[in-house]
Amino acid sequence: AQLVESGGGLVQPGGSLRLSCAASGFTFSRYVMNWYRQAPGKERELVAGISSVGVHTNYPESVKGRFTISRDNSKNTVSLQMNSLKPEDTAVYYCNARGTTTYWGQGTQVTVSS
Repeated sequence: AQLVESGGGLVQPGGSLRLSCAASGFTFSRYVMNWYRQAPGKERELVAGISSVGVHTNYPESVKGRFTISRDNSKNTVSLQMNSLKPEDTAVYYCNARGTTTYWGQGTQVTVSS
């Protein structure tokens, strides 16, 4: 099984980025998908989650209204649209699949800086 993230990079405060995660090797539509992030010196934290069929989503208050998670079960992909980015959003972002087994991607760096 594999999760491959893409779309990270450097963006100015107030800008937007869209992260994507391509899944393979497991039954994607049976898994809850999440995005986590980890900043230097901090614990990994959940920033968005979506149910297996995409009906339910959840976000912490720190990103609510700015981040949107979505999934396409026909393409085995999950995305994270990030708007109004702040310097405190700087972190490595990880794709996570949670079901009968848990899988992690390798992470993609997001840097918000002027």
